[in-house]
Formats: sequence, structure tokens, C-alpha cells
Amino acid sequence: MTPLNWRSLYVQVRYWLQEFYVAPYRRELARVQRDHDDLLMLLVFSEAMGVPNPVSFYTLELLPLLYEDFHQWHERLGMRQSPFDHFRCC
Repeated sequence: MTPLNWRSLYVQVRYWLQEFYVAPYRRELARVQRDHDDLLMLLVFSEAMGVPNPVSFYTLELLPLLYEDFHQWHERLGMRQSPFDHFRCC
């Protein structure tokens, strides 16, 4: 008989309990995260779309960080090409 390894048993039970409670909601949580990301992208790029942004001074700092995700964002919204004339990604 081998001695019972309590640590490995704890790790396995913890993993299965987390999967049991989180798995049914994983898709919904991912959708909510995408919605929040889309709203952030809309706020950051709203000044370029002609929508006045009262916090553009603060969102201007986020532009370089979000340029990488811009292509996936506008395709997820159903736009084949970039909605901006001065900013092309496709």
C-alpha cells in the first residue's frame, strides 16, 4: 500500500470542484468580458469616430495599448474594413 499524498488529493479535489462550479458559467463570463472590452474600445476610439468624449485626455493614453486589438474588435462588430479613413488595419 502506498501512503496517501494529501497534497495531490487536495489539488485534484480543488480542480474538480472549480470545474464543477465554474464550467457552466464560463461562456457567459467570456461574453460579458467581451462586452466590457467592446465598450472600452468604443470609449477610447469615440473621438476618432466624431463622438465627443469628455475623458479623451485620459483615454488618449490607452490608444497605443489598444491598437493591437483594433482589428479583432471591428471585425467582431461586423465591419469588414476599418471604420476610420486615417487608420487602416486591413
